Amino acid sequence: MLLKKSIELGSVNGISYANWLVTFKNISLNVYCFAVDGVLIDTGSRSLKKQFQPFLLESDIDQVVITHIHEDHSGGASVIKEHRNVPIYIHEMSVKECETNPDYPLYRKVFWGKRKPFQAKPIGKSFSSRNSVWEVIETPGHAKDHLAFLNQQTGQLFSGDLFVQQKTKVILRDESIPTIIQSIKRLLTYNFEELYCSHAGFVKDGRGMLENKLEYLLELQHKVLTLYKEGNSVQQIQGQLFKRKYPITNLSFGEWDSIHIITSILKDIKQLI
Repeated sequence: MLLKKSIELGSVNGISYANWLVTFKNISLNVYCFAVDGVLIDTGSRSLKKQFQPFLLESDIDQVVITHIHEDHSGGASVIKEHRNVPIYIHEMSVKECETNPDYPLYRKVFWGKRKPFQAKPIGKSFSSRNSVWEVIETPGHAKDHLAFLNQQTGQLFSGDLFVQQKTKVILRDESIPTIIQSIKRLLTYNFEELYCSHAGFVKDGRGMLENKLEYLLELQHKVLTLYKEGNSVQQIQGQLFKRKYPITNLSFGEWDSIHIITSILKDIKQLI
């Protein structure tokens, strides 16, 4: 499989970033890492080691915090451990998993590489950087261990994979739309000025865009429930709400699919009955 790889380096509002892009035919995947006030947020993927190693090893940092265990966010952690004496922090539930060889589908290994084991520490509910105190906010839904980080001094919020885009069309099989809705509601209770997403980068009018995403998901949830109560099957609901088929669905053998949006909504409601 011939992959094209590229990197974009830059800064915005005092935050340095590296954005890595992997492309195969008509499918492009990217991921950001951010460095600010001595903190590196996420580490990129193992498959892009050659491209991202200079950023990881030359950034002026004292510590690393990881939003969640997925390989495109934690894949470069072993590189840091090999070359730099800085602590790495992650959600408590993922500390042990960091020390093991991961097991995930082949297409993800091709795009993102196979993450090597590394040692991490539990992050807790807050941490301090050189000039700021950061709040660690539990935001599950995309992943059980997903976290967002809020710089309380600057109002800069790093949302990991919670935002990504305003109108979600496909999700992973294990994701939960109702849980994502609750996590977005939780983030919106905080005062933040700027939003930084691990796949969208700096999001202009971050609060407004996050509010728009919440409105979209609530409306989508309502449509799914209405169609289900009218007697439509999951497949029929998918046919009405998601007419387009995305290349990632076939590439991932269905791990990414719009149907998971529907089943996660219905699963949540059935558990409440």
